[in-house]
Amino acid sequence: MALRTPLAWAADRWTLGSRALRWGTTASLVASILIVLGGVTVRVTGSGLGCPTWPTCTEDSLAATPELGIHGAIEFGNRLVTVLLIVAVGWAIVAARLQRPRDRTLTRLAWSMFWLVIANAVAGGITVWVDLNPWVVALHFVLAMGLLACATFTWHRARWTGGDGPRPSAAARFLAWSIAVGAVGLVATGTLVTGSGPHAGDSDEVPRMGFDWTVVVVAHGTVAVVVLALAVALAFRLRGEDGGRLALGRVGVFLVVLLAQLALGTTQSLIGLPELLVALHVVLAALVWVGAIRVLLDTDPRLFAVREHQLVGDPRATVPSL
Repeated sequence: MALRTPLAWAADRWTLGSRALRWGTTASLVASILIVLGGVTVRVTGSGLGCPTWPTCTEDSLAATPELGIHGAIEFGNRLVTVLLIVAVGWAIVAARLQRPRDRTLTRLAWSMFWLVIANAVAGGITVWVDLNPWVVALHFVLAMGLLACATFTWHRARWTGGDGPRPSAAARFLAWSIAVGAVGLVATGTLVTGSGPHAGDSDEVPRMGFDWTVVVVAHGTVAVVVLALAVALAFRLRGEDGGRLALGRVGVFLVVLLAQLALGTTQSLIGLPELLVALHVVLAALVWVGAIRVLLDTDPRLFAVREHQLVGDPRATVPSL
């Protein structure tokens, strides 16, 4: 007799409605953005070593102690956000598995979020062990962006309804993919800007990357301008296509967020990188990343076309719904 997981056992007895799934995936997406906010708050307040060890905060305490002061409280608070994230992702996993019919892709995406949370937590711990080495910090941020991408895919899949209407053209899809690739470039060059500039996350003694900060800032800004041009081109392309109305709306929102990000990034560079603007810039970077993915998903809906082999279970089966 094959062993069955607790979730498989539960799925044989109960189902969860689509509302529970939508709320679970939304909670996961919001928590994934909050973890980015928590990380940048740690960095700009110099609290990266507020808890001097990991997974505990100190050698003798799991939580921050009064002796660690405000920096310990900020770092430990960021670790608590990870607990919130795990709860949200767990909710999404259970809700995805208890759908009828079961969507294998959705379940796999939900579990992928879980493993990315674990990988990100371990990377965060390693950054403490290596005294905030900027390359490890960059890896920590990239993993957070990977988690955010997976949360966005899961959120989108949970709401995918299919449809046989007209779809955007191949040219529009190419531009959407180009924007997504450009967004990857923004994330990559952004980590170099962070690793080469101030706000190392602790004292001034924390080493930085060996790049010229001005050069990497210009490179980062250039990539942003290219992404902006691609988004404008996609918007004009979609205006004349019958299947581009939904995608056009997504591009419009993306352009607003990207323009705000460009204005904020330019301003913070010119006035000396004040901590509040740096934090806002990183949060907007997360929203730009999510926006680029959503533009791609709505411009190239084939990515989430549901195939019969991905669905398991008879939707007409009688199973109690929770």
